[in-house]
Amino acid sequence: MQTNQKQQILKEVFGHNNFRDFQEEAIDAILNHQDLLMVLPTGGGKSLTYQLPSLMMSGVSVVISPLLALMQDQVTSLNAQNISAKMLSSMQNEEESSEIINLLLQNKLKFLYLSPERLNTEFIYSLLQKIDLNFFVIDEAHCLSEWGHEFRADYKALSNLKKYFPNTSVATFTATATTHVKNDILKTLNLKNPKIIQGKIFRKNLNITVKHRINNGYEQLRSFLANYADESGIIYTFSRKKADDLAKYLSEIGYSARSYHAGLSTEDRQKTYHMFISDQIRIVVATIAFGMGIDKSNIRFVVHMSLPKTIENYFQEMGRAGRDGDDSDVLLLFNSSDIIQQKVFIDDVSDATYKAHLLDKLNSMYRYTSSQNCRHKYIANYFEDNIDDCDDRCDNCINSDFEKQDITNDCQKFLSAMYRTNQSFGKNYIIDVLRGSKNQKILQNGHDKLSVYAIGTTMSQKEWFVIFDRLLELEAITSGEFHSLKLTNKGIEILKGITKVDIKKERLQIKEPTIKKRFESDEYNHEVFEQLKALRAKIAKDENIPAYIVFSDKTLKELSNTLPKTKEQMLEVNGVGPKKFESYGEMFLGLIGELKNEKWS
Repeated sequence: MQTNQKQQILKEVFGHNNFRDFQEEAIDAILNHQDLLMVLPTGGGKSLTYQLPSLMMSGVSVVISPLLALMQDQVTSLNAQNISAKMLSSMQNEEESSEIINLLLQNKLKFLYLSPERLNTEFIYSLLQKIDLNFFVIDEAHCLSEWGHEFRADYKALSNLKKYFPNTSVATFTATATTHVKNDILKTLNLKNPKIIQGKIFRKNLNITVKHRINNGYEQLRSFLANYADESGIIYTFSRKKADDLAKYLSEIGYSARSYHAGLSTEDRQKTYHMFISDQIRIVVATIAFGMGIDKSNIRFVVHMSLPKTIENYFQEMGRAGRDGDDSDVLLLFNSSDIIQQKVFIDDVSDATYKAHLLDKLNSMYRYTSSQNCRHKYIANYFEDNIDDCDDRCDNCINSDFEKQDITNDCQKFLSAMYRTNQSFGKNYIIDVLRGSKNQKILQNGHDKLSVYAIGTTMSQKEWFVIFDRLLELEAITSGEFHSLKLTNKGIEILKGITKVDIKKERLQIKEPTIKKRFESDEYNHEVFEQLKALRAKIAKDENIPAYIVFSDKTLKELSNTLPKTKEQMLEVNGVGPKKFESYGEMFLGLIGELKNEKWS
């Protein structure tokens, strides 16, 4: 009976024909009032895992989430499906808050969304004890752990849940958690005999590419974006200024792009967010401020213009792509200066143990970029998950037979120039010496008289940057005071000829970059798809809701392929349930009919 009810709600309310991996197992644990910890990559369907069982139970589900935008998205989506949900936050005035509290006390809500800060008050704890609670949900549970990548002190207060509500089960969810973080979550929340579900890390619909950034990376990005004229994507940058500059550049060359970061006003951030989720703009250029709370299914690409701080950050951010399961691309552009910038921030950390922990995470991220093994496998291993090589979903697997080039002699020239200038200068100065620059500072220091002066004129500045990157990867050099370069023991071995150095030959072939065309199924009618997207955009604008809440891109592609004539045929399409059909079905059937008549009349 329960199985039939689950399947019925899955189709009628959420419009899906089948459960995804691990969803039903987690739903059963919640229905059995068992505590739950679920680690499932972004796009795996965590929200449905707690929304569906709540509809099968009496009472209210209280969802704790770290971001207002994420909560607002969830509430909007649930309300669009005629499910009563509200959020209590600083966004409401006193009158609106009172109205929500009254609905809660009258048992007229199915979901109440709270931030951890709002939950952790005597008033809210007292309020929740007066209502029929079925279970708690803690989203982005990695924020509980000081060893996680997005620790929030207010999440620690969630340890009070079992104190105030000892008989209410708690379901926790996160996309990223090492063993250390998982243990922190279980211990902090004092979960009782919890069901632990660990999904596979591998996102088979993501194609990963990592490249050394050339200059500011704009030309590489422009080449990449040529495949995405009308698609949605997020581009992450290191700083607010770089986000603003890049958004301006993209706008000037014809892309609809806006920046998003903590330096903008709340009004500007909300405007950008709304325009993005409603498909009024295609690209958001952001700092990590645009992180967890992006519940938009049709993001086709995520680009990092510099090195992320940790594998956890990287996996969370790249996970915004392809939430609908369609093929999507992830591009990371980096160079060695990124790690130096990150270390500047880490140096300000006073706790020696925590500083060492952050450095270890940063080094893991940097090793990932220079690894010649499967990208997906590296990430999975980091989270203690074992998978096979992806074969064709990352640059290393696609280009596994790369050609090597011996660069020992060039490395020795660079290291020798460092040594003969007393290890007192940065990379640009060293390269200027090697290339015989007439820079005034070089002449004043008398370095134009050194034996290493002008011994590297056959190589361009960009090629010398690549040599520098390779030496930094091999830990042959390190950064000293005022960014001066210092030789390490490994560097001395290279300088003496004890250790040889090679490199992927393509890294020295500085030319206009080309990015492999993304995987994409052509098994749908592109012309019809665009017409359906236009109708969806109009409906979304009229109802002031995100476009994906009407129908996902994946559903529109299936509609454009199957071209249903009747309600029954349209309900067979994944993503179309009775409630969605009641709201939008006739409009889409009407458009499909018109398009058929135009084509075959």
